[in-house]
Amino acid sequence: MRVKHFAWYIQLYYLLFLIFCPIIFFGCIRSSDELPVVPPATNPLAREFIGFGVVNISFAHMLSEPNPSGVSQGYIRRGTVVRIIERRQVINRGLSELWVLAEGNYQTQGNISRGWLQETSLEIYNSETRANTASRRMIQ
Repeated sequence: MRVKHFAWYIQLYYLLFLIFCPIIFFGCIRSSDELPVVPPATNPLAREFIGFGVVNISFAHMLSEPNPSGVSQGYIRRGTVVRIIERRQVINRGLSELWVLAEGNYQTQGNISRGWLQETSLEIYNSETRANTASRRMIQ
């Protein structure tokens, strides 16, 4: 009698294994069409500005729109502190790029003090004091 109960438990275990094993296995496989998680676009009502950025490359190209084919607004030098107004994700040739709308007191063509920069050309800080400290260190 005990052998029959034992065989029944083995059959139940085997059945549960066959049901849950594929669920666990296929549930752990990552789909190739998944997109990476990216923070949402800046809500313009959230704050007046996001933070401050310091240009970390020799010259950063300011553009009229967050697109490499945008109209040139001029260049800004390494160590320049800018106020970041907006952050935007743009898909260009199938690749995701992050752009920021920067504003500041710097010399550009036509005295425009606002333009788009690729986020990779900036180091971003949450206070102007930290950005100014980083700027001084970059310029030295």
